[in-house]
Amino acid sequence: MRKLIGFLLACTLIIASALNAEANSLWVDSSPAANLFYDHRAHAVGDVITIIISESSSANRIGSAANKKDASASLKDGTGLFTFINALSGSTSDSFTAKGSLSNTNRVTGRITVKVTEIQPNGQLVIKGSQTIRQNTDVQTITITGIVRSDDVTAANTVLSSNVADAQLKIEGKGPLAGKQRQGILTQAFNFLF
Repeated sequence: MRKLIGFLLACTLIIASALNAEANSLWVDSSPAANLFYDHRAHAVGDVITIIISESSSANRIGSAANKKDASASLKDGTGLFTFINALSGSTSDSFTAKGSLSNTNRVTGRITVKVTEIQPNGQLVIKGSQTIRQNTDVQTITITGIVRSDDVTAANTVLSSNVADAQLKIEGKGPLAGKQRQGILTQAFNFLF
């Protein structure tokens, strides 16, 4: 009988401790990002989007201009009251020729992650972001701003730069390398004057 009471007491303790135990899971439901079916595309202010930059532009222009002007005049000896005028003749010539050509090709590729700074009433996302790359003493900063349609954001939360409206892409560099690519002050002054 004692064995039976001891067994019942042990079972009671095990059941009581099981009722007080909390059930924990490896799955955390506290954030929507943990949900497998949650849309991970940017849709709110502060969300980030990766812009895939693939831009190229090319411009060619050839121009030429020519202008020529000739004039001549002659005056015979004067008669009557105008005998003091001797025969005169003269001519002028003016010509102008100019030729010029322009060829410019640009290509920019890269990826930059930007933030959504505003949601417009029609649901479009206003984006802005910059990326700074420092190598030795040279600094290169890439800045992009624009407007993105929510429909253009892929499931991987990326957008092609060609789908960014009012896009402004600026690439600025500072440092010795960028300084060597600029004209000197005397050359700039000479070009300004002439």
